[in-house]
Amino acid sequence: MRAMAAPAPHQRPSWQRVLWLAAGGLSLGSGLVGLLLPLMPTVPFVLLAAFCFSKGSERCDRWICEHRHFGPMVRDWRAHRAVPLRAKWVATVMMSISSVGALFLLPMPWAAAPGLCCAAVAAWMWSLPNAAPRGARAATASAPPPAPPSA
Repeated sequence: MRAMAAPAPHQRPSWQRVLWLAAGGLSLGSGLVGLLLPLMPTVPFVLLAAFCFSKGSERCDRWICEHRHFGPMVRDWRAHRAVPLRAKWVATVMMSISSVGALFLLPMPWAAAPGLCCAAVAAWMWSLPNAAPRGARAATASAPPPAPPSA
């Protein structure tokens, strides 16, 4: 039996598009909050927002893919399932700080939960390939193709 392809955003009923857009907006908002709060990671929420936007609106999907800050991570994820090395380090450090803080702030049965969740996320994240740094991507994109070898 052949699997059916998911319908394009404009082919979905309007109530589904609204739900996908709302989920994308909520995810993007959560990612923006993650810029300020160390316990909330930004990249997974931005990637989730891009997924939701791809289901709900071609315009929103194009916007997030072409965004100056979010676009490169979304395009790397879609093309290679890759995360920039810098993002991995920042996420790991922030999750570590938050997990240690939770040990002091939460009651003992719950104090280990954030650390365990963050450790699982970090293990998964570090198993992914590294995306090329932004400067290297720009240099490769603007570099002329190599000349063919002369015989």
